[in-house]
Amino acid sequence: QLQFVESGGGLVQPGGSLRLSCTASGGTFAFYAMGWFRQAPGKEREGVSCISSSSGRTNYADSVKGRFTISRDNAKNTMYLQMNNLKPEDTAVYYCARCDLTTIHTLTNAWGQGTQVTVSS
Repeated sequence: QLQFVESGGGLVQPGGSLRLSCTASGGTFAFYAMGWFRQAPGKEREGVSCISSSSGRTNYADSVKGRFTISRDNAKNTMYLQMNNLKPEDTAVYYCARCDLTTIHTLTNAWGQGTQVTVSS
C-alpha cells in the first residue's frame, strides 16, 4: 500500500511562495492520479488539486486556480505543489493522497503526517 511523506511547509508572508513535496513508497506511484488536500483549524479537509498518472491532466479548486501548480515526477515517486501569491486563508496542514481527478476527492483514508503551511505577516 502506498505511503506518503509530505514536506516543504513553513511560515511565509502573504504574497510569498512555497513548494511542497510528496514522496511515495510501498507501491506503484505512477499508476495513480494523485492530489493535494488541506485542512485548516476547525474546518473539514478539502481537495486542492489533482494530477493524472501521466501528468496529462490537472484539476484545481477554484480558490487556488492561477496561484498553485501541481506536478509530478514518476521516476522519483514524487509530487509537487508550487504555491504562489499565498494568502492567509491558505493556512492549513497539507496532505497528499490518491484522488479522483474530476472531483478532487480522496480515494483513501490513509493519510501521512502532513506539512504545515502558515501564511501570516
